[in-house]
Amino acid sequence: MPTTPVTAANSSSTAAQETIMLELVDEDGNTIGTAEKLSAHQAPGRLHRAFSVFLFDERGRLLLQRRALGKYHSPGVWSNTCCGHPYPGEAPFAAAARRTHEELGISPSLLAEAGTVRYHHPDPASGLVEHEYNHLFVGLVQAAPRPDPQEVGETAFVTPAELTELHGSASFSAWFMTVLDTARPAFRELTGPSAGW
Repeated sequence: MPTTPVTAANSSSTAAQETIMLELVDEDGNTIGTAEKLSAHQAPGRLHRAFSVFLFDERGRLLLQRRALGKYHSPGVWSNTCCGHPYPGEAPFAAAARRTHEELGISPSLLAEAGTVRYHHPDPASGLVEHEYNHLFVGLVQAAPRPDPQEVGETAFVTPAELTELHGSASFSAWFMTVLDTARPAFRELTGPSAGW
């Protein structure tokens, strides 16, 4: 499974210097307020809106990213194509498309909703907590990723078998299997039976 390390020198990411607000939600996903990003992730965690994107190429392979080593939360681990948080009042679909372009330099040629999932996953390494109401999206990508090196360490397109092998030998984000398993029916619908998802 070939991976593509990120070596670009330029970066448009300025999020580290900004105060980023997240949308707090109740158990049903209704907005109940806002909180600063880091405070929402401190134990025990405050339930907030998030999204996860899974993009596939024309061969039905899933695009993964390894999070940049400089990220404050879950650095250096593999995860789904893109994940993040809508700004307060921003539609999850719009946020998913925005962050996919900001992190990976690509715009999906197709992006569709794939359900929601709620979870509470502590990250032992950082002590932070992912307590999220997560909107899932699946789609197709036809352009080569051009990742922002402050966000992404490397990328890889994987088959189901290659994902199983990588998952057995490398570290993945705490939330990865939860969002992957929830989105699998949409994977199959998008890629067809021959892709093996």
